[in-house]
Amino acid sequence: MEPVRVGLVGLGRIGRFHAGNLAGRIPRVELVRVVDADEEIARKIARGLGVSGWSTRYEDLLEDPGIEAVVIASPTPLHAGMVEAAARAGKHVFCEKPLSLDMERTHEVVRAVRSAGVRMQVGFHRRFDPDYRAAREKIAGGDIGEVYLFRTSLRDMRSPGFEYIKGSGGFFADVTLHDFDTARWMIGEIEEVTAFGAALSDPGFEEVGDIDNAVVALRFVTGALGVVDNSRVAGYGYECSSEVMGSKATLRIDDHRRFAVQTLTPGRMCQDYVSDFVERFAEAYRREMEHFAAVVRGEVDAKPDGADAAAAFALARAAERSYREGRTVRLAPVERDGGILYEEVG
Repeated sequence: MEPVRVGLVGLGRIGRFHAGNLAGRIPRVELVRVVDADEEIARKIARGLGVSGWSTRYEDLLEDPGIEAVVIASPTPLHAGMVEAAARAGKHVFCEKPLSLDMERTHEVVRAVRSAGVRMQVGFHRRFDPDYRAAREKIAGGDIGEVYLFRTSLRDMRSPGFEYIKGSGGFFADVTLHDFDTARWMIGEIEEVTAFGAALSDPGFEEVGDIDNAVVALRFVTGALGVVDNSRVAGYGYECSSEVMGSKATLRIDDHRRFAVQTLTPGRMCQDYVSDFVERFAEAYRREMEHFAAVVRGEVDAKPDGADAAAAFALARAAERSYREGRTVRLAPVERDGGILYEEVG
């Protein structure tokens, strides 16, 4: 079978990681061209990965008839326009989250992709992590019985910097979005969101109108409860851990060590911690790109898709309103156009 020919735009940290996977770690895939606004970066990455084409123009990807699919890892404000342009060009799309920082614009992008008849996968990498997938299979198989509680922690070791935060769309859209998608994917739809947040580590967070720590309480349609805690400034390392408590059993996901070695000294035990999301989820990101290649070939469904991105973003907006207005936001999940649309109640 001929390899899937892919072009990638955006060579920041996650873009470089995707490019590395596409260039040599994904069977039956050929990374044809990389694009970045910085000419030096585009040339250097292409040369380092042995990729024949590089450019500073996104249009070069779209105008190449040999490229079947594009991976969009550019800054968030560019996502919507780039996805629509790729769809018009007949290219299948992988786009990092979120599709847009505007709800209506998000829905416009989803409709544009459907109208063009191309496939789109969105970057919720946790769905491809072996531990999270195994846990979801146990839940779906009834191994833990009726779900009572979903708890998850997502914490960064250090802040990405205020220039990034200014354009990130806010804490809940940038950080908690992954937890909302995981909650829907593992447990089900959500009907109540109550969020608390604070800027604790640096007054600069307040100055840009954002926070660095948050706790979100959830109520699922099933009646199960959920608790999410997030931090941009945990200090000790990167953590993404989850727990699902059921009537028969409890599942825990907590894999943050580089090595399964403990150092024991008198009165103390030490164990290393990973420092960031790329290190923790390296295998998930590889499997994510492998899945996208299968999506392009038509072998599997494009999941998570644009509807999943819209649902997670709707929950992030609900959390933002809850935090800003000091109230619980009640939601009604409604099936529409092959996905879930969240409507605020009351």
